Amino acid sequence: MSEEITANYTLDLKGVKCPLPVIKVSQHIKKNMQVGEILVAETTDPGAHADFPAWAKTSGNEIVKVEKGDVSKFYIKKLK
Repeated sequence: MSEEITANYTLDLKGVKCPLPVIKVSQHIKKNMQVGEILVAETTDPGAHADFPAWAKTSGNEIVKVEKGDVSKFYIKKLK
């Protein structure tokens, strides 16, 4: 049984191509979120599966869950 994660924000990035999904998520987290809040980024960009983990590592945020599919969902927690 998996733990339910509640997102504080959702960004619809479907149809947006690299590098814009990461840029939009980064901007949203910096401007609109408090530490501990979670954003779900919905994307159709296949590059996001490499881009978001790399960005999270360098930005100090955490990807707490990934749902893969035609529309992938990345649950990202602001840590600092």
